[in-house]
Amino acid sequence: MDFDVTAAWHVASPYAFLSRLRREQPVFRSEHLGAYVLTRYADVRAAYGDPRRFSSRGSLTISRSLTEETRAKLGEHGSFLSSFVANVDPPDHTRLRRSVSRAFTPRAVAALEREFRRLNEELLDRVEPRGEADFVTDLGHEPSVRLTAGFIGVPAADEAFVQARVKDWFQLFLSPQPPERQLELAGSFLTYLDYVDRLVARRRDEPREDFVTLMTRSGLAHREVVELISTILLGGNDTVPNQLGNSVHRLLREGLWPVPDELLAGAVEECMRIDGASLGSFRYAAADVELHGVTIPRGALVLLSSDSAGHDESVFPDPERFVPDRPNADAHLVFGYGIHFCVGAALGRLQLRTALEVLGRRLPYLRLTGGAPSYRRSLVGRGLTSLPVAWTRT
Repeated sequence: MDFDVTAAWHVASPYAFLSRLRREQPVFRSEHLGAYVLTRYADVRAAYGDPRRFSSRGSLTISRSLTEETRAKLGEHGSFLSSFVANVDPPDHTRLRRSVSRAFTPRAVAALEREFRRLNEELLDRVEPRGEADFVTDLGHEPSVRLTAGFIGVPAADEAFVQARVKDWFQLFLSPQPPERQLELAGSFLTYLDYVDRLVARRRDEPREDFVTLMTRSGLAHREVVELISTILLGGNDTVPNQLGNSVHRLLREGLWPVPDELLAGAVEECMRIDGASLGSFRYAAADVELHGVTIPRGALVLLSSDSAGHDESVFPDPERFVPDRPNADAHLVFGYGIHFCVGAALGRLQLRTALEVLGRRLPYLRLTGGAPSYRRSLVGRGLTSLPVAWTRT
């Protein structure tokens, strides 16, 4: 058996496979991915923290599954993300991260919490009377999408456009697609880049109180700002909503709904550990790396499987059991580790806690109504495509 992102089990339930790898082949060469895979917690964490041996430079630059025709259509934008903070090593990484961190002060994050709470309450005012919905399409995305758009500086009228283009971007670079679909998605992606490019240029001439304006004043190059904005929009439009959907699905299955206040923070961490929206990150071996009797040659692509690390028995006893007050649940690696620890981690955690608190209070009788859920196919992300729920008292 190999990693196979076209198979349903790969995203939905790979844990028996990953457990066997941790025991028998902790450094695994995946022919399907064209990469070595690190599966043990200690190795994944050490690799995250060692950019001298496991380089981020170029690790996100382009999907290796794109056809030559698609690459030609993308042209220079095939190297998109070449200057994004998660795709470079120091000293560029240090300079970029310092600029981004200026926007995530405790005061700024607290203001975003108030706005995010308002957006969730407003959405529920509209949806609650219906008594049922698809959590993914009707409840899980809108507040995060709107919060991110407002924070970045995307006009409200453009939110739907940006959300659709971000989804296309994810499919193009991080999910296997047939050649014809690749070309279609590439066209959408180029339209998206053009939009962000024009937004950044407009804020240089017409500054406002938003993240785009802050970054245009940070000393970063125009392309660096465009890539930064484009990628942060991915987190708010995709990663956080996916983690919320995964978390609600898990909590309902475990019968922990609504989540008691005293368990909320721990339950959020345990949901990320056991059903993380981020499955891992790619790196390149900057030198020959000897690990568990395997030589990873210099230049080889390496997947750091945070998904497997979160289920490592040596760190998380009985890892397939959901324990909302697990003492070390927050040791998961969903946000990465070391210099590449996600700069928006505090905001992501805040959004998850806030959404679950508001949803639990407003919809205390929330329950699943569909059959087995389906997951989208992806190299690096876990997200539900649908989650039917109802909340009328029975």
